Amino acid sequence: MLNFKELRNNLKKDYSGLKVIKIAILGDSATQLLVQAIKSYGYTEKMNFKIYEADYRQIEQEIINLDSKFYEFNPEYIVIFESTEKLINDFYKLDKVNQKNYADTHIEKIKSLWARVNSKLNCKIINFNYVEINDNVFGNYGNKVETASIYQIRKLNLNLMEAAREYKNIFINDVCALQNIYGRENTFDPRLYISSNIVFALDFLPMIAKNIVDIIKAAGGKINKCLILDLDNTVWGGIIGDDGINNIQIGELGIGKAFSELQMWAKQLKERGIILAICSKNSEKIAKEPFIKHSDMVLHLDDISVFVVNWENKIDNIKYMQSILNIGFDSMIFVDDSSFERNMIRKMIPEIVVPELPEDPVDYVPYLRSLNLFETISYSDEDSNRTKKYQYEAKRAEFKTNFSSIDDYLKSLDMVAEVAEFDDYHIPRIAQLTQRSNQFNLRTKRYNEQDINKIRKSNQYITRYFKLKDKFGEYGLISITILKKIDSGSVFIDTLIVSCRVLKRGMEEFIFNKILNLAASEGCNKIIGEFLPTPKNTLVKDIFKEFGFTKEEDICFLYFLSTIATITNTLKESYSSKSFKLVSMVSVSSSSTSNASFRLFKNSSFFILSIFLLLFRLILCILLVKLIIKFKLNKISNTKIYFIIYEILS
Repeated sequence: MLNFKELRNNLKKDYSGLKVIKIAILGDSATQLLVQAIKSYGYTEKMNFKIYEADYRQIEQEIINLDSKFYEFNPEYIVIFESTEKLINDFYKLDKVNQKNYADTHIEKIKSLWARVNSKLNCKIINFNYVEINDNVFGNYGNKVETASIYQIRKLNLNLMEAAREYKNIFINDVCALQNIYGRENTFDPRLYISSNIVFALDFLPMIAKNIVDIIKAAGGKINKCLILDLDNTVWGGIIGDDGINNIQIGELGIGKAFSELQMWAKQLKERGIILAICSKNSEKIAKEPFIKHSDMVLHLDDISVFVVNWENKIDNIKYMQSILNIGFDSMIFVDDSSFERNMIRKMIPEIVVPELPEDPVDYVPYLRSLNLFETISYSDEDSNRTKKYQYEAKRAEFKTNFSSIDDYLKSLDMVAEVAEFDDYHIPRIAQLTQRSNQFNLRTKRYNEQDINKIRKSNQYITRYFKLKDKFGEYGLISITILKKIDSGSVFIDTLIVSCRVLKRGMEEFIFNKILNLAASEGCNKIIGEFLPTPKNTLVKDIFKEFGFTKEEDICFLYFLSTIATITNTLKESYSSKSFKLVSMVSVSSSSTSNASFRLFKNSSFFILSIFLLLFRLILCILLVKLIIKFKLNKISNTKIYFIIYEILS
């Protein structure tokens, strides 16, 4: 970590071309140097922070006054910083009754400020918690005295955590935990505080800035999803091929405890939803023995999503892992005790994060924890099941090698899709998908749970989620679409996201076909799409063109327009070369209109019948056109003609 002086050199660098993000910083003490640290650290993450800094100790005034420059600035993120030093000074001025109720009273004030902001702005709030300062008025006994400042500070931090759970756009910058790591003597400079009213030591500011930027990165979809572990002298001490299963170092005794601590940390990450993978140069059979037979192993084979152990180079092995997991290299963490292997991965796959693991294994876990590698802004029950999903994906990859034809492989999976409107149960996962998906994401618009709930309840939107399963297991919720009604004849594709885990399986066509059916059911004859490019969504830059949309130029955005009839024909042509093929090959297995499950058939005779029916409908269309000409019905608009044709085709 750079010290403050080194970090501040970034202010002299060229920020042009970096993504601009608007941040407002409201504090009750001097924030000028904090602003510099945040701005400078943003540069290291290729972000250009445009920062509004409120006047000194004007938090409430800025938020309460709806005409303030703060609201005019319209930030994407708000950083609220109240110092413990100021709180203690205010606390001392209260009588005993109010001291006793201080934490409860203060949290209500904070919640009222959050609510005020949320009534006016659509933004995310990063609220500092409170470093613990024990004034030792009561000594250790202060932990039992309600009128002790340390009692109220700790209670306030607990209240803050509980309150933040009620708001999906509130996140806590845990400066209290940072102080616990680095120590009060390294985080607070009394001379700086007395002379300048700055409550954090200069070289502590980069750590605080990193914490804030970590949250912003996670909110923007930049999260780490996979932890790749070496085995020898990383997961256990010693070399399994030389030392044997009985002589590797794990367990409660000696240095083995350091390796067991690493395994326990990795296990907790897996339970949270982080993908665990093994990449080691070893004999696979020998490398698996400890996972199966060693009683002190914390990790077991069913904790590992992808197990790649051979004598090939780790660069190729990691690329193979990436092909199975279908996630970006920039969402992977590679942990290896060998400096040679670390440097090789850094050089050949620079997107991967490669921590510089300490020489001594006792420092492994403290060091890795200090990096905050797995920041997130959401968590759902589905996360804890992620390991099995990727294990299934590894089985699919192995199964795929038995087929020479991709269509035959897809048909053999017996895939079943479930489609339904957004509901309360799935809102956390739906919001999470908007926050984390980057590749098949047309507009990369991020929504929190409150946003999704508002959309779900609005008559202006049409919503659907998609689930998928096959013979190997559940993919879970893999896609969402949000259509916005523009007028009586048009809908706009506000959001279309498909999980990278199911790409190239025909789901793209299936989902687009569902979109056109939804639009038709609303009586629309036009679907408007928009592609907003990012560094990560180039995969779908031509998706509208592929599905027959026509491009309409605009000075600000690219719009792709098409009548439903045109989309229908294009989709049907596209389906003919896919395993999923025509919509007529999809059978409704449930009579429920709000929660239908579709099974994809592979019966060739059924396909021939479908083609015959399509030709029959085309003949009807030709006859219709002739009738229009014959009876001079040319007063009917082209759009209506297309819609009539679509009705016949459907």
